[in-house]
Amino acid sequence: MDAVPAPEVSALVLHGQRSQLVPVTDEHVAELRRIRAAPEVGGTGGTWTPPLAAARRAVGREVRCPRRCEVRGLAQYTEEDDENYRHASIDIFLDPLMQGQGLGRDSVATLARYLVDHRGHHRLVIDPAADNTAAIRCYASVGFRPVGVMRRYERDAHGEGWHDGLLMDLLAKELQRGSTDGPRPGSAALAQPISTDLTGAPSTQNSDTR
Repeated sequence: MDAVPAPEVSALVLHGQRSQLVPVTDEHVAELRRIRAAPEVGGTGGTWTPPLAAARRAVGREVRCPRRCEVRGLAQYTEEDDENYRHASIDIFLDPLMQGQGLGRDSVATLARYLVDHRGHHRLVIDPAADNTAAIRCYASVGFRPVGVMRRYERDAHGEGWHDGLLMDLLAKELQRGSTDGPRPGSAALAQPISTDLTGAPSTQNSDTR
């Protein structure tokens, strides 16, 4: 497995192989709300709070394609700073048109490397829906492992009930630093260089890659 360099980190942008993660500003909120409102993502656009208006430690970063720099989703993290329990959690959602193309995995891996290498975290957590096999598979490829099911953990998209979540965690030494992305049938863009436009056909993959 070929080694992947740690992402270049600046005050503005984290660079992955397939994504650029940039700080969220007011001008991005409308497009992020549109993506978040998609049924495949969760359909909560009307109630979703953008990271810039959330708790101070919730840092939102856009998922962007390297060449076109269009907003493709959101990746964010929160940090627990109590020295006895210190860790970070990651959350992500993607435009349904971009799911199944490796962008979710690359964004999670890029943010995970930043949190381990530059924020000094020894442990990260993520919590997809328990029945979201696509997201669970994606996160496992980065190094996250299932810990246990959290019963009735998250409100359903239409607010009529609750569904289970799966707690997954990753220790720093378990972070996969090699690229597992490769060409897949029907996704020719994956065989192209990182700078290639990643617009593609709609995917049936579930929202949590996300």
